[in-house]
Amino acid sequence: MDMSTVFAHESSATSAVRFGLHPGYKRVFRQHELTVGLILPLETYPDSPQPTMRDHIAMAQRAEDLGVAALWARDIPFYDPAYGDVGQIFDPLIYLTHLAAATRRITLGTAGIVLPMREPLLLAKQLNSLDHLTDGRLVVGMSSGDRASEYPVFGIDFEARGDRFREAFSVYRNVSERAFPRFTSPHFGQSTGFLDMLPKPPHGRTPAIAVGRSQQTLSWIAENMDGLLGFVPDPEELRGFAKEWQDLIQHAFGGGTFKPLGFGGFLSLHPTPTYRFKRIKGGFAMGSRALRDFLEQARDAGVNHVALNLKVTPRPYAEVLEELGTIVLPTFSGQ
Repeated sequence: MDMSTVFAHESSATSAVRFGLHPGYKRVFRQHELTVGLILPLETYPDSPQPTMRDHIAMAQRAEDLGVAALWARDIPFYDPAYGDVGQIFDPLIYLTHLAAATRRITLGTAGIVLPMREPLLLAKQLNSLDHLTDGRLVVGMSSGDRASEYPVFGIDFEARGDRFREAFSVYRNVSERAFPRFTSPHFGQSTGFLDMLPKPPHGRTPAIAVGRSQQTLSWIAENMDGLLGFVPDPEELRGFAKEWQDLIQHAFGGGTFKPLGFGGFLSLHPTPTYRFKRIKGGFAMGSRALRDFLEQARDAGVNHVALNLKVTPRPYAEVLEELGTIVLPTFSGQ
């Protein structure tokens, strides 16, 4: 095990203590509880690759008032017609800064920053600054990205993204959290400890969770990152989904360590409230009352958060949000 892995493992073991003081983390991730987040943009557009980006501030404020725990921004640098979705269009960190000025307490997250395509030194500066400026409301989801067409534009080998993810993560954590850090990286420079990066995270560390497997083993994620946001499991798979993660945490750190588990994806909210779980591309369709029951089942299995992308719902966003606020969110409030 190299020194970067030792650093990540040791720091990760103390994350539960540190994050007890982090407002953004506390709002979203609570042991034995489940909260609901929304993936940006806050708009339904099932038949278009891009949203209008109208009324998003009003929707974000309403989501906060209804008890939504977090807003999650995706990292999509380019429009690829083969995927047919550009997310919230704006750069995730700039857009989250904009939302921070219009909200008070809701957690602001990334789902996720495509780490192999980001320069980790500048990313550390950006994330530490944003965590300060939002009064500790930032949770960073990181991924390896799944759009192979983007990698050649950046001059990066798509097949090497797993190795590059680990390398960038080690550099990011090192310069973000250590005073006058020392490191040597094949792709991201070196430091002999004569420079320091400011600001440091306001609560010791900005929580960094994996969004998907990021081309890593689940064991590596459990040992080195602060949580996992996976893909939506079928109802009958919930217990196995949670138990696999919990077993890995216990094996790595022993009993008593809490690292959150969540899942996210598209939700087509069916107009019939009792409409049962049906798999769709990238997520699932379900009625609001059935969704409430499904999330109670997920909570009881050990899942702590669900991030819903309502893009594919063929109904007005405001209408869908109010239905969630009436039927689902009172049971899983992020207040």
